[in-house]
Amino acid sequence: QVRLVESGGGLVQPGGSLRLSCVASGFSAIRNVIMSWYRQAPGKERELVARITYGGSTNYADSVKGRFTMSRDNAKNTVYLQMNSLKPEDTAMYYCRLGLGADWGQGTQVTVSS
Repeated sequence: QVRLVESGGGLVQPGGSLRLSCVASGFSAIRNVIMSWYRQAPGKERELVARITYGGSTNYADSVKGRFTMSRDNAKNTVYLQMNSLKPEDTAMYYCRLGLGADWGQGTQVTVSS
């Protein structure tokens, strides 16, 4: 059974940085699938933030381009989201997703506030 566990969220001031991690278990190799980060703010739809393909290509939502970087450690079956220059509008619950199906983590809260 696939399990995704996110960590690294927290409270940070505007302009600060956080690095989120998502560890996948019950799955042989994340290098063979698309891995994604999504976020959902209160009262808003869940939105795609970043994605990494099995080929290693990444793409990002326009709102985070140049500030967020997604990476993958195949040996650890882990994906990361490095978030720099954080803004209050980045405040949301951040979720990791394996593939394009129903395998989601439980989320980690990111709050950007002074």
